[in-house]
Amino acid sequence: MEWLTQSDSALQQQDFLRRRQPGTGQWFLDSEEYRAWLQTAGETLFCPGIPGSGKTILTSIVVDDITTRFRNDDSVGIAYVYCNFRPADRQNTEDLVMSLLKQLAQGQPSLPESVKSLYDRHVKRQTRPSFDEISGAIQSVATIFSRVFLIIDALDECHQSKLLTEMFNLSAKRGANVFVTSRFIPEVTEMFDRRTYLEIRASKRDIEMYLEGNMPQKFHQLQDEIKTSISDAVDGMFRLADIYLRSLDDKITPREVRNALARLQKQSPGSGGDERIQILSQVYEHAMERIDGQMSGFKQLARSVLSWITCAKRPLTALELQHALAVNVGDTRLDEENLSRIEDMISVCAGLVTVDKESIVRFVHYTAQEYFQQTQQRWFSDANNHIASICVTYLSFIVFESGYCQSDDEFKERLRLNPFYDYAAHNWGYHARETLTLRGEVIDFLQDQKKVEASSQALSVVERESAYLNYSRASPRRMTGLHLAAYFGVEKAVNALLLTGKVDVNSKSNSGQTPLLYAAERGHEAVVKLLLDTGKVDINSKSNSGRTPLLYAAERGHEAVVKLLLDTGKVDIESKDDSGRTPLSWAAGSGHEAVVKLLLDTGKVDVESKDESGQTPLSWAAESGHEAVVKLLLDTGKVDINSKSTSGRTPLSYAAERGHEAVVKLLQV
Repeated sequence: MEWLTQSDSALQQQDFLRRRQPGTGQWFLDSEEYRAWLQTAGETLFCPGIPGSGKTILTSIVVDDITTRFRNDDSVGIAYVYCNFRPADRQNTEDLVMSLLKQLAQGQPSLPESVKSLYDRHVKRQTRPSFDEISGAIQSVATIFSRVFLIIDALDECHQSKLLTEMFNLSAKRGANVFVTSRFIPEVTEMFDRRTYLEIRASKRDIEMYLEGNMPQKFHQLQDEIKTSISDAVDGMFRLADIYLRSLDDKITPREVRNALARLQKQSPGSGGDERIQILSQVYEHAMERIDGQMSGFKQLARSVLSWITCAKRPLTALELQHALAVNVGDTRLDEENLSRIEDMISVCAGLVTVDKESIVRFVHYTAQEYFQQTQQRWFSDANNHIASICVTYLSFIVFESGYCQSDDEFKERLRLNPFYDYAAHNWGYHARETLTLRGEVIDFLQDQKKVEASSQALSVVERESAYLNYSRASPRRMTGLHLAAYFGVEKAVNALLLTGKVDVNSKSNSGQTPLLYAAERGHEAVVKLLLDTGKVDINSKSNSGRTPLLYAAERGHEAVVKLLLDTGKVDIESKDDSGRTPLSWAAGSGHEAVVKLLLDTGKVDVESKDESGQTPLSWAAESGHEAVVKLLLDTGKVDINSKSTSGRTPLSYAAERGHEAVVKLLQV
């Protein structure tokens, strides 16, 4: 189960349900639409709502209601996901469907054979299953149950089309009931045409109940006035009600409270999207005015907390943020006496920030995240430069001077004792890449080989996701500062290192990768050009798995990088990796139409090249259902549509097995 995914939707469910004000949401459970959805297999219930209307809390109410109803019925499968508004670093479609698969499989007394087969097929090779394999497994597991309920909150915050198609397939083929919430976004609502629809909008009674349960005692005498004024002003937005209630915290006298309530009445969200955004902006700007009106130390702490939450590349735990805030540029070790208390970090932020049950520090609502990201240059113009410096300062601490950990236990202890180590190693380069100028401490860090080794070890371990064993043997050694700068695509750092004349542009890590290989694999066009312009790079250098820069770029669909490499006239376009696959084979199998066209236009590729399994580029494209690529290959007039793999499979056989109807039609000529 842990190999499938480490995400735990149950923890999120507990956290969201805990925030529910008792009694709220009953109107939804009593609605005809919800009752009909419960009783009819294969039904979909789509519930859109405006931001802050309580969609996520209501989803937790639905999950709780269903699990309570079928608590003693093992024949009913229930799975749910809460899509995250943060960058989808670990919430791509595959991860979300894996989470649903894990939950359904956990409901069985023994491991379903389809899941065991998936595990056996990939764990030894340290690979991850394709979406088609995951889809087949969840379809298989769904057949075990008499009823299946699938709940997706905030569909608009993830890769909706592919995920929704999978849910609709489960509904059509297995009779699964699908429940979805989303904001009002046209490309989402259009996908639910002619399906049952029920808008989520906090009732006035629900908001009043929420206000009653969260109102400070000092407002007791004005309780009715506050309830009426705020519930009228927020127009069905729970989150805005909470923000408005918090905005009264610094009001002392009844007159001050009534004056504030009168101003709120003038800021009713109404129904207009632009007006709502303007009002929310006013709310967050007012919160910033309150923050800036604090004593200097409180103001500085609040702005630091908000800048980190706004600009961080992934959510930070409270402990990580504590350590980040405690670092000053130039430090050589962490000063424990400089750690801020979590309570202080939250209290100075005027109600904008909270710590959830998983100890993640975040904004109270995604509209705050959106607001501060959109206005980042106004509030935190130098944040990325500062964060990059803090990260490399942390990675340059004396504790990392020993370089690479020689054992798993030593590495685990390093992670435990240095909570910010993981984030700093993984993200310093992303922050550095977004700066206008590069600070000297970044170059100093990249020129210290031992510290580069310590950083690269943490970087490689987490990249392997669920492979949490054999840290010391799995991580790439011999990475240099140039490798790291190329990996992250920090053009200014690469240029600075090249100008020193002291770097080996063809140096290899123990995985056999050169700086050019890293840059090509990750699509960093500017860095690839810098390296090529040196005239010293081995453009056909191979990694330990036999992959060249061109092959990596083709596999990942980095069109601009592929063009740069081809334009040199020096690349081996037919170079094969250890599995016998060419750049064209990988590009075709991954569905990168533009790259396939670039390769075909050279007139130098063998469109019938076979790998060790006997599969051609056409076979790979057909198996994955890439219609446009299949058409490109067929249009060359040089492919054998009846070519057979070592197991006797034709492209048509692969396409038919996976249900790719459009590809099957193309191949039936």
